[in-house]
Amino acid sequence: MKLIAIDYHADNADQAFVESLHQTGFGVLKNHPIDQKKVDDIYKAGKAFFDSEEKHQFLYDKETQDGYFPPTVSEVAKGHKTKDIKEYFHYYPWGRCPESLRQQLADYYTQTTDFAAELLGWVEKYSPDEVCRHYREPLSQMVKNSQQTLLRVLHYPPLTGGEEPGAIRAAAHEDINLLTILPAANEPGLQVKSKTGEWLDVPCDFGNLIVNIGDMLQEASGGYFPSTTHRVINPQGADQSRSRISLPLFLHPRPEVVLSDRHTADSYLKERLRELGVK
Repeated sequence: MKLIAIDYHADNADQAFVESLHQTGFGVLKNHPIDQKKVDDIYKAGKAFFDSEEKHQFLYDKETQDGYFPPTVSEVAKGHKTKDIKEYFHYYPWGRCPESLRQQLADYYTQTTDFAAELLGWVEKYSPDEVCRHYREPLSQMVKNSQQTLLRVLHYPPLTGGEEPGAIRAAAHEDINLLTILPAANEPGLQVKSKTGEWLDVPCDFGNLIVNIGDMLQEASGGYFPSTTHRVINPQGADQSRSRISLPLFLHPRPEVVLSDRHTADSYLKERLRELGVK
């Protein structure tokens, strides 16, 4: 199996994209409408922020989950005991943000959230009738006016050799939300686990847009769309001195949205944050 980038402008792009999501949990788009220059500018501004002391003025709030999360409080992937080798900043339109990043993140957040709603429409359009019956409301409606959709600026610092044994940049995990929208990072390393247990490299050509299913869409679809396991592996050799920046947007429903008989979006999110040790 190989992940192939789908041309957003192709006649069958929507159907091919949804089929990729169903089969692998991932879809990769090229020639998409997300402005690549905006992404590049955020990568540069984000790197400057993480290299500065200013980040400590925005230390995260445990209740609201906005702000800067240093490596000492980095996530521990579910089922793992070692913290990931990363630091990150959580941006919400209502949250705190350094002025050097505010306008760039606000513009990108709006553009990408709107595009993600279009992709959810694709998912619903090509969901079989028996799967659509699981949806308590249209998928794109679940995220309308949501205050929970999260933009994360992620920094994987250069490796020093002093890392905790067994630690990697992002241990194998699944995302919590409906969809994750991720422009290709400035460095490779993202891998997805196939149904046969093989780790596959996700195409990281600068300009690709990577979309993966989160646990909430798996829950809402009765398992038809799989929340696929993925990870970010450590670089080797000379590449260990290079940092990695990425910019995932985690598309979250409104808290009151009913995902299934077991969960609302709010109950599901709180359960997973407790498992991750960040709430």
